[in-house]
Amino acid sequence: MKLTKPKFWKTKKSVIPFLLLPLTFLILIIIWFKKKLTKINIFKTKVICIGNIFMGGTGKTPLSIFIANELLKSGKRPSIIRKFYKNHEDEYHLIKKNYPNLIVGKNRIVAIHEAIEKNFDTVVLDDGFQDYKIKKDFNILCFNDRQLIGNGFVMPSGPLRESFSSIKNADMVVINGNKNEKFENKVKKFNEKVSFYYSYYKLMNTEKFKDKNIMAVAGIGNPENFFTLLKENDLNVKEEVIYPDHHQFKKSELDILIKRAKNKNYQIVMTEKDYLRTKKFNYKSIDYSKIELVIDNKKNLMNSINKIYD
Repeated sequence: MKLTKPKFWKTKKSVIPFLLLPLTFLILIIIWFKKKLTKINIFKTKVICIGNIFMGGTGKTPLSIFIANELLKSGKRPSIIRKFYKNHEDEYHLIKKNYPNLIVGKNRIVAIHEAIEKNFDTVVLDDGFQDYKIKKDFNILCFNDRQLIGNGFVMPSGPLRESFSSIKNADMVVINGNKNEKFENKVKKFNEKVSFYYSYYKLMNTEKFKDKNIMAVAGIGNPENFFTLLKENDLNVKEEVIYPDHHQFKKSELDILIKRAKNKNYQIVMTEKDYLRTKKFNYKSIDYSKIELVIDNKKNLMNSINKIYD
């Protein structure tokens, strides 16, 4: 059974995170030993890592696609690398739809060697900040301004994959959303040299849904971000339906959704990732929102990354 993120990950007011602290301390000890005992592999190609410390929903994949495309335009030969996880095919399809060179493997090191053999001069790791076996030339950490670090605890007490202090290893922080100087100052306590950039999602097919009542359906890391995006574009969201991240839709449950939407005269709108998981059923009554990632100061961001080639 797949689980959604617990509500207590969002706040320190709950007693549950504190009850789980013994497990959290155990996780932190394991992470510490992994960092100390892991042999670091150095590669002949440039390694750019797009990672996070917050569990899911921070926009790693769109940013990986964006950076890979920008590097390609500048004459580089980058390949995006994803570690294989069962039921993550939606993200692999999304990348391939927007960028031609993707290598998926159960082992990132093997995948990087494959990229080198294929004469790629750069690999963009879509996730991998916690893969301590790989020497990265440039680390980018992604955050979403609505969640940031939640209650600030490491799992299972909170949503962090490792302690916030690990941000000292980041070269750049990209926050999807509004400028947050308070958070920037928090980061700078651990990393004074890190640079900050902000991004947002632009909804490209708004007119398609303007005069419709919408049933918004999402099976992603932070579904509330998708619902908010639709509402911020003045779309009339009547109902929100949440599934676990990477949910594999069954025909039977889609039939129920479609029937309910039809009875209420609602248009079903999904994220593109969710839609790709339903495409095999060929339902014409299901549509998706097409988004584009926009980076503030895109030129400066790419200039910072390109310094690794000097």
